[in-house]
Amino acid sequence: MKKVLLALLLALAIGAFFLFDLHQMLTLEGLKSGMDDFAALRTAHPLALAAAFFAVYVLVTALSLPGAAVLTLAAGALFGFLWGSLIVSFASSLGALLAFLTSRYLLRDRIQTRFGERLQAVNRGVEEDGIFYLFTLRLVPLFPFFLINLLMGLTPIRATTFYWVSQLGMLAGTLVYVNAGTQLAQLQSLSGILSPALLLSFGLLGLFPLLAKKLLGLIQLKRRERIGEH
Repeated sequence: MKKVLLALLLALAIGAFFLFDLHQMLTLEGLKSGMDDFAALRTAHPLALAAAFFAVYVLVTALSLPGAAVLTLAAGALFGFLWGSLIVSFASSLGALLAFLTSRYLLRDRIQTRFGERLQAVNRGVEEDGIFYLFTLRLVPLFPFFLINLLMGLTPIRATTFYWVSQLGMLAGTLVYVNAGTQLAQLQSLSGILSPALLLSFGLLGLFPLLAKKLLGLIQLKRRERIGEH
């Protein structure tokens, strides 16, 4: 009964998000149109705005709603690189953990009971190398952020492990996106699009997957060498 009620509450929350067009606020257009109001709130009530922003970010990621990337840019624009990075890093990791725990509570037992034999190899792989698999998925976003949270909740990986690996693995991407947000906040006209700082931010966004792939290749090589020694 508790699982049914929780699933119903989640469905109602997600339905309300789209029914009242709240998703329009989590677009680049919505961000730009509301920046003046948010900047005024930041000046008048900086701590309250930071707390509210943190809560919204956690809720969006916990409910697997679209808009996390725009919120990350907004964090850089509103709070600057340092505070924006701190807020996003912890809010995204906490929201991911809540989505992970919800998936585990609502779905894991049913999935494991029905497909337990077919999932034995997957479960063994996660138990042995779950940290590496999760770190790879977080560092190189091959799959959507929300899908990783939900699928990992069905595996044997520990919640504490999921949290710290997610926070570490998502940190580089967080820093790049928040930095891009700080540069977007400084645009005064269309000519500002060609500023070196903004071009550097978007260049990092493009290079990040390639750099992450190289780093993971080195990690895999070291891992194979360590296994070979044993």
